[in-house]
Amino acid sequence: MSGLNEVIHQAMRLKIMAALNVLGPDAALEFTRLRTLVGATDGNLGAHLETLEKAGYVAIEKRFVGRKPQTRVKPTPSGRRAFAEHVAYLREILDGGPAPA
Repeated sequence: MSGLNEVIHQAMRLKIMAALNVLGPDAALEFTRLRTLVGATDGNLGAHLETLEKAGYVAIEKRFVGRKPQTRVKPTPSGRRAFAEHVAYLREILDGGPAPA
């Protein structure tokens, strides 16, 4: 079992990864929708996304729709894996340790 993931463990980043984890394999969330889901400010969300992107856990796409800029975020395969491992780690703690074999 993997241990604590310092990048994902921070509360806001855990919320971000949880929100992204429910997406389909090729789906992405718009920055504004993600901001609403996790209750962050633009600057706060941007800083956390930068940390997650540097860790390789999210991919950020910037594009224009018409004349309006749009930022979309999606989890990477390694981000999904790291999130699943971190959730398993937390569940193990909540359950009082590893299950008997």
